[in-house]
Amino acid sequence: MGACNDALPDDGKGHLDGTQSVGTPFTEVYFRAAAAILATKPSAAEARVSGELLLRNYGLTGTTIVLSSEVECTADVTLLNGDRLILKTSSRQGRDSFRFQVAALAGLEGASGFAAPHIVRTRGGTLMFEEEEICGYLQTRLPGVPLHEANATPDVLYQVGQALARLSLALEPLKLPAMHRPVLWHVGCWPRLMELEKHLPSGSVADSVHLAMSNYVELIEPQLREVGWQVTHNDPSPFNTLLTDNGVAFIDFGDGCWGPRIQDLAIAASHVVTDPSLALGGAENLIAGYASVIPLSALEAKLLVGLIKARQSALILINYWRAGLFPAEAAYIKKNVARAERGLAILSALGVGEAEMAVHRAVP
Repeated sequence: MGACNDALPDDGKGHLDGTQSVGTPFTEVYFRAAAAILATKPSAAEARVSGELLLRNYGLTGTTIVLSSEVECTADVTLLNGDRLILKTSSRQGRDSFRFQVAALAGLEGASGFAAPHIVRTRGGTLMFEEEEICGYLQTRLPGVPLHEANATPDVLYQVGQALARLSLALEPLKLPAMHRPVLWHVGCWPRLMELEKHLPSGSVADSVHLAMSNYVELIEPQLREVGWQVTHNDPSPFNTLLTDNGVAFIDFGDGCWGPRIQDLAIAASHVVTDPSLALGGAENLIAGYASVIPLSALEAKLLVGLIKARQSALILINYWRAGLFPAEAAYIKKNVARAERGLAILSALGVGEAEMAVHRAVP
């Protein structure tokens, strides 16, 4: 599968291409630009003009309901014939993210083993519309139950892991526009996230976050250059994973970027660590499902739990910081924080050797 024909060029100059040092491209400037994006919330003006944009760019009429979102304005659209779509809009600063998202979704068309939204092209046949002050795109709305609302049985988690691996295989050959744009959730930003720890309440959570991030910087990050890098979803959370009649689906590619392939597994696994009676807290089945499609290398198995803990820590740090910036939206912003805190507490009981052995036991 090749890259989408509508993709804009992105030579990735100065960025990691799989052979450069993992730390080189992720400068202070990159980090500040990424943080600035998440320090901005969607414009109310974008929500008010959703209906006008729908008619002007797609020739469609319907009702729109604005949904909660971090940076983009996301609207649930119901057309006059009852069909439901998702319209995403953003101010000028969101153009690069949208160019990545639409190219990713277009590049996944025809892939099997999972589902993803389809792009609805504009009246002019383009993947997205770009006006002077606003841009956006329209996609299908997938019916299904979000994983966080489902009964996540071991079998369900195994299927999610398999679908995630198939998503990784489908994304692997793609070279997409803006895949090197600043993304605060990128592993390259994690060493600098510790400046946000002042926003955490003191106690065991803060201590566990500090330890996990120190371990990431000292032991994990220096070895990431040795694993495979590719385009990744970068946020396959239970809110972005759906169980549908046609299998597992993944939505919201807004944090997608060029990163370690194993990062998507670490992110998905980080959200299902819930059972303290199990070494990996219940993530064993998701990891096993993934490895049944893409076997883990010895190094990936060694790094996985450290990556999971660092991702949980990044989620806690970023969302406490953003909740302070936008207190009215704090409940939405922190929707995954309690799960991350619980998961981190469970995994923090494992030593480095014990963690690696637990992964090997999960994927015999």
